[in-house]
Amino acid sequence: MTHQGEILQEAIKNSGISISRLVQELGITRPTIYRKFKETTLDYSFVKRVGEVIQHDFTNDFDTPVQSQLHFTSQYVTPSQPVRASVLQPVDQDPVKALMALQAKYIALLEAYNELLLKVYGPK
Repeated sequence: MTHQGEILQEAIKNSGISISRLVQELGITRPTIYRKFKETTLDYSFVKRVGEVIQHDFTNDFDTPVQSQLHFTSQYVTPSQPVRASVLQPVDQDPVKALMALQAKYIALLEAYNELLLKVYGPK
């Protein structure tokens, strides 16, 4: 069974857009995109950004229950909105999965920081 990283890779390949162009427009490195291809689950905001670049809607491509509910739209929580328990992710009892989830979040934060630096200071 193909996982989300493989689905992402196939969509990029079918789009005709080169990896070099994609990583440049996303503001990430080639190793980062290749790591994403190996991940079984992906952050929906990252997939949405890729979809915008390659002009592809991933809404129907992922069949896991959590991803199908996201519809790849940003859902911002403003300070005036209370956070409901249903929004929170369940705590995973498997320490390896929990560590992988933290690693994915850390990488996403680093990429967001990199994007911010590029916006503020521009490319090297």
